[in-house]
Amino acid sequence: MIGFESCRVETAQGGVFVHQGGSGPALLLLHGFPETSLMWRDIGPTLARDFTVIAADLPGYGASDCPSAAQGHATMSKRAMAATLIEAMAALGHHRFAMAGHDRGGRVAYRAALDHPDAVAKVAVLDIIPTFEVWDRADARLALAFWPFSLLAQQAPLPERLIAAAPEAVVDNALDEWGSPPGVFPRAVRDAYIAALRDPAHIHAICEEYRAAATVDREHDRADLDAGRRIACPLLALWNAHGGLASWYEEAGGPLGIWNRWAKDARGEPVDGGHFFPEEKPEAIARLLRGFFEQA
Repeated sequence: MIGFESCRVETAQGGVFVHQGGSGPALLLLHGFPETSLMWRDIGPTLARDFTVIAADLPGYGASDCPSAAQGHATMSKRAMAATLIEAMAALGHHRFAMAGHDRGGRVAYRAALDHPDAVAKVAVLDIIPTFEVWDRADARLALAFWPFSLLAQQAPLPERLIAAAPEAVVDNALDEWGSPPGVFPRAVRDAYIAALRDPAHIHAICEEYRAAATVDREHDRADLDAGRRIACPLLALWNAHGGLASWYEEAGGPLGIWNRWAKDARGEPVDGGHFFPEEKPEAIARLLRGFFEQA
């Protein structure tokens, strides 16, 4: 990203690749599937005028290291990924900071807020509802619209072999069919996302993350819900005004109604754009994030 420095931060679970730039309060940005920290290429420099922005590749994604495959998919649970990122931020000198995550990164971000309330000052979650809620409310609409939830959670090596055989098809389907105009993604950006899906170790780690979402992540979420444990810090939810989140959960009060079950101070709104609205409308999303994170 323009004006940012890139480095690897070592943790107990391996290196985390980050871009870092700007000055001010620390803000960690996390990407989703099938992307990398490159998704913040336009928003990051804008927010760096007011914040020290760290855009990280999630553990097991992009240029970050993969946890040991021998340890099973629990190492790619959102709890484990959040702990690794908390450790990486501490190594960079940031012991309390804000977080924003899109898609899979949003799931890591809200888990970090639940598990590490002393570290996470504010959290923004983009185009998601909690993982437990996704599965508890799942139906044919989810299975057809967001196929990675079920396909990538299948037993190895089926999804790994499918991704390895056609990473271009995976990336192009997501970028072209999930509501954002295909022209939003320049060829160089598409190629970077495809390249990130060519390494067998990273493909396996990503599938393990989806397997974790279907199993241990659901268990962690359910335990918090049953115990009445809620996100203590302010939470901002933004979602695609034209996608499933805007229409599938009306009986629960929409995404914000669901997030109110999980956070003590939840606010949010739909935004114009497809699933990849941070890349589609970077100026508008940067403005919303800045307004939220700047509030006392």
